[in-house]
Amino acid sequence: MSDVARAAGVSVATVSKVVNGRYGVAQATVERVQEVIHQLGYEASLGAQSLRSHRTNVLGILVAEFEPFSTELLKGASREVAGTGYQLLAYSGGDGDGAAIGWERRSLARLSGTLIDGAVVVTPTVVETKQGFHVVAVDPHTGPSGLPTVDSDNFAGAILATNYLISLGHRRIGHISGRTDLESSRLREAGFRQAMADAGVPVDETLVRVGGFRIESAAGTAAELLSVPDRPTAVFAGNDLSAISTLNVAREMGLTVPDDFSVIGFDNIPESALVNPPLTTIMQPLQRMGAEALRLLIDLIAGVERDAHIRLPTELVVRASCRPHRPPIGESVPIPVPTGTIESTSVEAAAAGGTTGQATAV
Repeated sequence: MSDVARAAGVSVATVSKVVNGRYGVAQATVERVQEVIHQLGYEASLGAQSLRSHRTNVLGILVAEFEPFSTELLKGASREVAGTGYQLLAYSGGDGDGAAIGWERRSLARLSGTLIDGAVVVTPTVVETKQGFHVVAVDPHTGPSGLPTVDSDNFAGAILATNYLISLGHRRIGHISGRTDLESSRLREAGFRQAMADAGVPVDETLVRVGGFRIESAAGTAAELLSVPDRPTAVFAGNDLSAISTLNVAREMGLTVPDDFSVIGFDNIPESALVNPPLTTIMQPLQRMGAEALRLLIDLIAGVERDAHIRLPTELVVRASCRPHRPPIGESVPIPVPTGTIESTSVEAAAAGGTTGQATAV
């Protein structure tokens, strides 16, 4: 402020009045001070501002790491914040591998009180916080509890994925699950098992393995799964990163997807449409989840009463990584009919896979 006052030829008190919108300063002086502020790139200190008003008008979105899932959420939140009077601070507080327990507590302790007025925390490992402001959790590890929460219907999405593979004639279906401490991973495996049971298709337990939701950890699991003497004809990976890892491993082993086996993922991150072949997957509306979480946080700060738990639907997106399996003569397979969004080079090609739904040419 001293630099601005010196350059504008006014007192520090006058600069303070202009910055804080107080009366008593001539319009010409206001304009001169504002021009100097613009030229010098001056910005009020958030810490000092919060000491005066107990508000910064900044909301935090806290993630363990910036990976495809959290990045898509951030895109949705950043669009939603426009026009609200708030600014958004993205902060990574994990240890780089997304597995640190309690990272969100440390991050909230660092940022609360002086930098942010509330926070959206993505996939927190714990959901009990002692901060004096509102916190919204997106897809918490342990599922919805005391904190306001936004997530998607993992169970229904897994049923949709498994039913789609069964509708293509697959019976020997493998599942690469996520981390064992995640509720989303548990629900996706539960949905897989439920769909198999409903269709009367037994689950081969040797084909259900933990992949950890990461490309690196899923690679070894995929290699094991594809090396069994009677490998699965289809694999339902617990997320897109695990599915992409499976595609990479298959290529290294000389296998071709979907000719040798089919693969379906979960999330619909942008990378899923860019791999070869483009990945059939279950879409979580990730950007909408980020937007809903931010809107919920703003409403909570404003004292608006509303449902504290938001669960969004999932949807099937058909691309090129799955194809019909022709079972041996005499073997019958129940044919549930999934619904969802079909992304294909032609509607006829998608329909050949036994799927109904909206067709979108890409």
